[in-house]
Amino acid sequence: MLGPVILAASRSDRMRRLISAAPVTKQVVDRFIPGEDVDDIVPVVRSLTEQGLELTMDVVGEDITNPAQAAAARDAYLELVDRLKPLELGTRAEMSVKLSMFGQALEGGHELALSNVRPVVEAAAEIGTTVTLDAEDHTTLDSMFAIHEELRKDFPQTGCVIQAYLFRTEADARRLAESGSRVRLVKGAYKEPASVAYQDKHEIDRAYVRILRTLMQGEGYPMIGSHDPRLIAIGQELAHQAGRKPDAYEFQMLYGIRTEEHLRLAAEGHRMRVYTAYGTDWYGYFMRRLAEKPANLRFFARSMLTKG
Repeated sequence: MLGPVILAASRSDRMRRLISAAPVTKQVVDRFIPGEDVDDIVPVVRSLTEQGLELTMDVVGEDITNPAQAAAARDAYLELVDRLKPLELGTRAEMSVKLSMFGQALEGGHELALSNVRPVVEAAAEIGTTVTLDAEDHTTLDSMFAIHEELRKDFPQTGCVIQAYLFRTEADARRLAESGSRVRLVKGAYKEPASVAYQDKHEIDRAYVRILRTLMQGEGYPMIGSHDPRLIAIGQELAHQAGRKPDAYEFQMLYGIRTEEHLRLAAEGHRMRVYTAYGTDWYGYFMRRLAEKPANLRFFARSMLTKG
């Protein structure tokens, strides 16, 4: 039951201040969020790609309260694209965006988010890469999927994220698989009510496998977002059953978690993409990663002890 507690802490200004001020916090955060600006992240991109890994990059920050902040978020991604261009990595370095950062929750937010994210998607396409729209809480998903569909008219490589714990996701997966979309499947990291989401871990895991089977048997490109060794093995088996070659799907894991597994999968010839967040507004991102899988606490502690 740690997840709801951690999510509550992620929304508490008092907890934000306490955790941010703790001496150990920066050391822990630096392990999993490798920089505050684009100058910090470019060497990380070089290092990971030299090791045979791929990346999706997230400029963290979601507390957008006015259109100027949404425009600043857009500009931060445009700066990232500009810095990626000379590296000539193509789809080995893509981007993940949360539409809340682009103004989705503001008045007229659907149109505002679309108008802000489109230039990022266009700029990404110009350097040979793409963008994935992250899933947020269930109230935002109809807007996210509509924006995804609109962007795919001109940029069919635009991806999206679906969350296994939501009841709606099996139907969403069937629709996306039929349309040939790039889809990252995750378990889910937001506190959702029992009226819309599974609450039991085993039910979520079973839904994850059902949905992943649908994606593997479909026309799209599945992205397996999980650190769970059992789900990783099941993903490999489902890909084999569907006749997919290693370049027809990929694994995705968070920067700083199970690093040796990243390298193992890449060495075996799998596409292994590392979700790499950076920015100064790290608190919400960091707390949701803990809430998504409280066992991450063990990963964090072990990583701090082993430095590897």
